[in-house]
Amino acid sequence: MNIQQLRVFAHAARLSTLTEVAAELQLKQPTVSFHLKKLEETIGVELFYKHPRQLRLTDAGQTLLPYAKRICALLDESSQLMKEHREQGRGQLKIGASYTPATYFLPPYLAAFQASYEKVMPQMTVKKAGTVMKLLKEFDIDVAIVSLIVRPLDDVEIIPLADDDLKLVLPSNHPLTQQEHITIEDLRTQSFLLHEHGSTSRELSDLWARDNGLQWQVGMELGAIETIKESVKHGIGVGILPWRSVTREVESKELVLRDLPGKVQQRHICLAYRKEDMMAYHVRTFIQYMKVSFLDHLTTSG
Repeated sequence: MNIQQLRVFAHAARLSTLTEVAAELQLKQPTVSFHLKKLEETIGVELFYKHPRQLRLTDAGQTLLPYAKRICALLDESSQLMKEHREQGRGQLKIGASYTPATYFLPPYLAAFQASYEKVMPQMTVKKAGTVMKLLKEFDIDVAIVSLIVRPLDDVEIIPLADDDLKLVLPSNHPLTQQEHITIEDLRTQSFLLHEHGSTSRELSDLWARDNGLQWQVGMELGAIETIKESVKHGIGVGILPWRSVTREVESKELVLRDLPGKVQQRHICLAYRKEDMMAYHVRTFIQYMKVSFLDHLTTSG
């Protein structure tokens, strides 16, 4: 049995004739007869007494009727809820974010979005950028906010929102802080504290070193920005970090930022989402909100 057969049956049980059922459901009378016949064939019992002018339920029909009504009501209720999801923004918004945007960029925008769309329940997964993009492509998240080198993708839309350049990070008492401009030669003897492999920061750091002929000394590989910052503060080495992640420490004079010398590949904090014709209302709303929030940036970049 299917939902259309049960819906026709529920209407037929309430009305007197096939003509009335057809008119109410906006179907042709032969179609109504076909659905009722197929339902009886499927369950193997007669649901109506055979009377040419009036529909009257058999005992089996009386037994089935409350279940048919309940199923139809549940379907109507779920359809209404889905309509509210689409039209009012209710629903769970599954966001994937890489570490820098999740910690140092997204929170104020997410707070403002929630204040405007109270029925949306955001759920944020924080992983490396590559892992987040994989989750997006596999439909495990709705939208991604990640730090990336902007490259075109066939199945994913990438919208740059803000710059997220890497900087050289030094402890406040380091001799190189006395120099406004640091050269590659200045860094050849330095011990670097680097992100572990798999992060966009590490990918860009390796690319920068290779492009500029720097055979660097890796003092330690670390998985967290906060750990790298604390290690730099204590003089264990120098770091390469997103500038957004160290603004507080720079203001408090615990750390010093300098531009990376030589050729540097830019990266951006990007909005990423699947290229789809159909998209849930709350997902579409969040995407539009993020685009509007950075309209000036997008206009300049375009």
